[in-house]
Amino acid sequence: MNSITLTIDPREKDLGGFTVRRLLPFARRRMVGPFVFFDHMGPAHFNEGQGIDVRPHPHIGLATVTYLLAGTLHHRDTLGSDQAIQPGAVNWMTAGQGIAHSERTSPPTREHPHALHGLQSWVALPREAEEVQPSFHHHPAPHLPEASGQGWRLRLICGRSHGEESPVTLYSPTFYADVHLDAQAIFDFPATYRERALYVVEGQVRIGGVTIDAGHMPVFEPEGELRLEALTPSRIMILGGDPLSEPRFIWWNFVSSSQERIEQAKADWANGVFGKVPGDEHEFIPLPESI
Repeated sequence: MNSITLTIDPREKDLGGFTVRRLLPFARRRMVGPFVFFDHMGPAHFNEGQGIDVRPHPHIGLATVTYLLAGTLHHRDTLGSDQAIQPGAVNWMTAGQGIAHSERTSPPTREHPHALHGLQSWVALPREAEEVQPSFHHHPAPHLPEASGQGWRLRLICGRSHGEESPVTLYSPTFYADVHLDAQAIFDFPATYRERALYVVEGQVRIGGVTIDAGHMPVFEPEGELRLEALTPSRIMILGGDPLSEPRFIWWNFVSSSQERIEQAKADWANGVFGKVPGDEHEFIPLPESI
């Protein structure tokens, strides 16, 4: 039985030396559970002296996670957080009422050729938590729970799955996991949450007779266990959760259940209310004139 309701194709964008493939938001599917944004960046290869410079910019009403598969980035934010992002680790930043942050390639990394490959996601906060105090939590890869079966291995980024629970603090039912599959491995994907999707990072999988290639995101029916087969050695991300009770407005880096709140955030960023990022005070991304 085919449980796929929609398969989202990637929209590619060249950001000057590396490619981003955007899956969410999508015209026919704005969110999956509370996930409102999902980008696949790279893999990119940089020469000596090159790297990524995402200058300080603001967020409200969401939590961000940059999950790296290869390479490293340096995170700083207005709380004073100063953290290297490493493959397999979780750096969970809850923006709440407002935070600004930057992500850059560190000077030591630029001293030699290097690679960068990862996934960037935003999780919208429920209305009662949209104005929580901002926070940042780092969870090293060895601190995240893992599960395994015949031919598959899972690292749980957030939420609950396959008998494990992540230490990441959440404000609504949400799950996100990184799964490695050997060729011909069978992986069962239970209906623990109301909305579910997966993203094929590498390889090729089959679900209900439908083949899903790398770079695509099938979204599934809300009920019933899913069984997928890896046609080749594959790496997938499974994600979703329960839908929020109200739609979300998205403008630039701001997410809110209120259009008025987004207008306030625009004014706050233009007027410097978010503050400076310690250690990265001299640059910032200005408010766009239009999106």
